[in-house]
Amino acid sequence: MTPGSGLQAGLKNRHLTMIAIGGVIGAGLFVGSKAGIATAGPGILLSYALVGTLVVLVMRMLGEMSAANPTSGSFSAHADRALGRWAGFSIGWLYWFFWVVVLAVEATAGADILEGWIPAVPQWGWALIVMVVLTATNLVSVGSYGEFEFWFAGIKVVAISAFIVVGLLAIFGVLPGVHADKASFGNLTSHGGFLPHGPGAILTGVLLVVFSFMGSEIATLAAGESEDPQKAVTKSTNSIIWRIGVFYLGSILVVVSLLPWNDPSIAKDGSYVAALDSLGIAHAGEIMNFIVLTSVLSCLNSGLYTASRMAFSLGQRGDAPKAFARTTSRGVPMAAIIASVVFGFVAVFFNYKFPDTIFLFLVNSSGAVALFVWLVICASQLRMRKIIQREAPEKLIVKMWLYPYLTWATAALIVSVLVYMLFDTEHDGRETVLLSLLVAAVVLVVAFVKQKVTAGRGTEVPAVEAEVVDKVTAG
Repeated sequence: MTPGSGLQAGLKNRHLTMIAIGGVIGAGLFVGSKAGIATAGPGILLSYALVGTLVVLVMRMLGEMSAANPTSGSFSAHADRALGRWAGFSIGWLYWFFWVVVLAVEATAGADILEGWIPAVPQWGWALIVMVVLTATNLVSVGSYGEFEFWFAGIKVVAISAFIVVGLLAIFGVLPGVHADKASFGNLTSHGGFLPHGPGAILTGVLLVVFSFMGSEIATLAAGESEDPQKAVTKSTNSIIWRIGVFYLGSILVVVSLLPWNDPSIAKDGSYVAALDSLGIAHAGEIMNFIVLTSVLSCLNSGLYTASRMAFSLGQRGDAPKAFARTTSRGVPMAAIIASVVFGFVAVFFNYKFPDTIFLFLVNSSGAVALFVWLVICASQLRMRKIIQREAPEKLIVKMWLYPYLTWATAALIVSVLVYMLFDTEHDGRETVLLSLLVAAVVLVVAFVKQKVTAGRGTEVPAVEAEVVDKVTAG
């Protein structure tokens, strides 16, 4: 293929809408919620509300910066501009690392479901097939990624919406043909109270659910390849409150109302499967497996897209091999996609060969990256607001509320979650934070060494980077 001139505006408005909605519905919502319910009881709703509020605030900050300067590097490019090259380099590579590890986790989860349906193909074979197919769709064009994600996200949205409607009808006793004897809002307080394990369980619940929210920021990365980036960023930022409120809080409220939080079926079958089974819906397990598989494929699709676009942006700014910044005639960063998926394949191999050593290290060492990213967004927004106000105030289309006080409060909340994790030994919180800090420290050392070497050589900022950095002042 002949080289392209950069990324192309191949994403339509409907693609961006579904990417924004689907970004907050990860497979973790379906798979991981049972652990949160067992830990906090109905109080898990407060855990989800706390993390949801955190995500809304962080996305508001990111929306402010991205509406003023839409770019495929999103928060990494903003950190580069606001905090320094070391910050953009570090958070960009950490974020890339997070998503390529997610590729392996999700490919394995999807393969496990598919092997249950068609056992003739081994699990590693399904993982290979899934990765190859989604790599091919990403290599074709950004439009093909958008189309796949449109349908994946659409299935998730329809499924959760139907679950909420059916669940509420059962709770109010008006669902035809169903006698849901256990369904009642009384389940929120009848079995040991709303907080059966005490208020401290709310923070423990936060640790268990916080990572299922990662992906909300994908819409700001994808906006750079849409026809109207500013409009796309503004729309996704303004709508995140109701998206989190409906899909997370709404569906979890239905789960803990349909069944007592300590019902054995939740721990055994999973929260959503148990809730469907309680209504006597036939093949509830298989229905939920299909929905989880869709979520897994969606996460894989978006993870590969996100990792490759971050690698592309790092290549543009001279922080990754130059080949990562090259695109095909269709505007696809082929080298960035292939590099990301190769690391994903290696991680899948580690998962099968060394699941309790190397792969466990990869998962734990990337576990706190979400919180690191959110903290860097807070720090970047504090500096970037002043830069935009000074150089291009007309670009402040989206504004962070109660700046700078709410930004500082959000940063303090993120730090408090990280500190709490350091004292959590029951759910591996301490190990996750310490290993993630170790990896972050290594990346920071590399960033500072690279910066010193570059300064010593008197190397100029790449032209592509200068163009990205100066975008904020463009008319």
